[in-house]
Amino acid sequence: MNSVIEKEKKLNLALTKLKNLNLKNPDIKKDIENLSTQKNQLEIEKQELEVKYKSLTEDYNNLSKKLDEFENQEKIEKKKQIEFSEKIDELNQETDTLLDEIDKWQT
Repeated sequence: MNSVIEKEKKLNLALTKLKNLNLKNPDIKKDIENLSTQKNQLEIEKQELEVKYKSLTEDYNNLSKKLDEFENQEKIEKKKQIEFSEKIDELNQETDTLLDEIDKWQT
């Protein structure tokens, strides 16, 4: 993108210099017209690139947000799994305690 800007600056400088020359030579007029056409084409390309860059930046930002959401959701799910495992462990301990108590009452 910088090369387009540099080319545009060089073309503007060349156009300025050419405008100050003696324009009696028809070749010089053709050169100026060609440079002007090239400048216009570069400006169009620059605008297209800026639009594409803006679109890519927006896409990147949207994807980053989605990735953050997925990561947060994954953290929540892991936390739920850990809590569930802890509850199962508690229930197992209580079951063991109850079985021990039943064994005591039976004997």
